Amino acid sequence: MPQYQILGDDLQYLKVQLNPGEQFYADAGHMIMKNASVNMQTRMRGGLLAGIKRALTGGSFFVTEFYGPGEVVLSGIFPGKIVPIQMQGGSILAEAHSFLGAETSVEYDSKMARLTAGWLGGEGLFLARFRGLGHLFLHAYGGLMTKDLAPGETIQVEASHLMAFQEGMNYSVQMVGGLRSVFFAHEGLFFVTITGPGRVWLHTLTAEQLASALIPYLPTGQQGGIGFNI
Repeated sequence: MPQYQILGDDLQYLKVQLNPGEQFYADAGHMIMKNASVNMQTRMRGGLLAGIKRALTGGSFFVTEFYGPGEVVLSGIFPGKIVPIQMQGGSILAEAHSFLGAETSVEYDSKMARLTAGWLGGEGLFLARFRGLGHLFLHAYGGLMTKDLAPGETIQVEASHLMAFQEGMNYSVQMVGGLRSVFFAHEGLFFVTITGPGRVWLHTLTAEQLASALIPYLPTGQQGGIGFNI
């Protein structure tokens, strides 16, 4: 069985130690390094249909497979926390860009979201779906919150902060507030209402928030940035 270490604080990385014959696969573009003894292959895992489904979720059409023996080191693309999840036969639905890697016994598929949840929630019509047995690693932007909801317990989450939840939980999307909230309070336009029982994973930062905070400091920024054109 592969051995794992999650290291670092705000910029975490994952070490995967593979024994001879062991395999691990990851979303493309996350590898930092590997031992020369580890063979690597880029594959359309699961065939053409599976690749298309991954692309629909916002993930990569191809995945990178690693074959032991040796060590592989992976990281996320934003400051945040790596989330280890021990899959025990159930399934999890996840936000498009949160997948980091998994054991080959964990299937990576997609599922059509409810129409309003997909279009109005702004996260795409499909959600990534993981099921099977083994270790799954997701990447939360910023900090990580985990909520275990009791039967009938309900929370409302700003749509872009919902990272993952156990399949089978009841969820819906509602517009919250009006244009004043969106343009002046900078709150999201849609909330996901999700009801237990089950576990929910939330991240405290979104890609949009990080990009917005960096705009003033970019060379081509129009909000106080310094240009370097000659």
